[in-house]
Amino acid sequence: MKNKTSFLPREGEAQPSRCPDNSAFKQQRLPAWKPQLTIASVLSSFFLTGAFCLAVGVCLLLAANGVQEVQLDYSDKCSDCSKLRENSSNWNKECHCSVNFTLKEDMLGDVFMYYGLQNFYQNHRRYVQSRSDAQLLGRDVNIQRSRCAPFSAYRNGTPMAPCGAIANSIFNDTIVLFYNHNSSLIEVPLLKTGLSWWTDKNVKFRNPQSYNLSSAFAGTARPPYWQKPAYLLDEEDERNNGYVNDDFIVWMRVSAFATFRNLYRRVRRVRRFAQGLPAGNYTFHISYDFPVSRFKGRKHVILSTVAWSGGSNPFLGIAYLASGTAATLTGFVIAGIHLKLRKKKTYFQKQ
Repeated sequence: MKNKTSFLPREGEAQPSRCPDNSAFKQQRLPAWKPQLTIASVLSSFFLTGAFCLAVGVCLLLAANGVQEVQLDYSDKCSDCSKLRENSSNWNKECHCSVNFTLKEDMLGDVFMYYGLQNFYQNHRRYVQSRSDAQLLGRDVNIQRSRCAPFSAYRNGTPMAPCGAIANSIFNDTIVLFYNHNSSLIEVPLLKTGLSWWTDKNVKFRNPQSYNLSSAFAGTARPPYWQKPAYLLDEEDERNNGYVNDDFIVWMRVSAFATFRNLYRRVRRVRRFAQGLPAGNYTFHISYDFPVSRFKGRKHVILSTVAWSGGSNPFLGIAYLASGTAATLTGFVIAGIHLKLRKKKTYFQKQ
């Protein structure tokens, strides 16, 4: 064992200094700027901030009010199909319903179709974690070690593709829009690609590598609530099939709230619909497959245009107006207090 005195400096040796280096940074000699808060600078900052927020808020509200939107709740209108879907043994039975509505004005420009769900909680911790990002990247991974359970494999050991509760509960209603023109139904052309984010489509989701997609998913099985395997999600377009299917990618981005909407289709602007949707009578033909009665949910279908600021949500504009109003009122309060104190000071100086 070493002697403790061996760690002490010997006589004649220079002891190490614990002082910081003599530099401008360590000695805190760097030049600094400290603003002098005068009444003019404070009031001008509050009033300028208030004016800016009020102007932006008004622009956002005007843009949001200019968005045209039609929202239809088809939960009750398809009540027969809803009762059929309450029994899980009827999962392979088809059920269709129709919802009629009228557009009083033309919906000009790009028109987007959304499906909306109410009282569907996607923010539960176990639900959010029930996925395998490595599997969605097309890698051959051990699903049993992932967080997909109990939707990881069947009892015979066959892994699910894709696995997890999020993928298993995918929204699978099929919605087709028809335009009623001169007592005839004209199907509105809809685009089912270009719905997801570029980063999701090209970075976060990949199909397994193989000479064809069906062989890439060999040895796996579809999730229990799916009606067809992943490699048949879009048989017409290979670039929109499997894990890179836009509907699947949109669903996998879970919502933070119990009421939400997801982009479902885009109106293809050709022929009669080159300018958008003309005013008139329309019909939604719905293949009802997604049950909502068990969790007391509701289903909506939404048609909406967009503005430079986005959709018809006025929250951001209201937030800017509230911030601008608060800043302006604060400026007036400070100005009033300053004038009152200055009058008192002048009065006492005269005395």
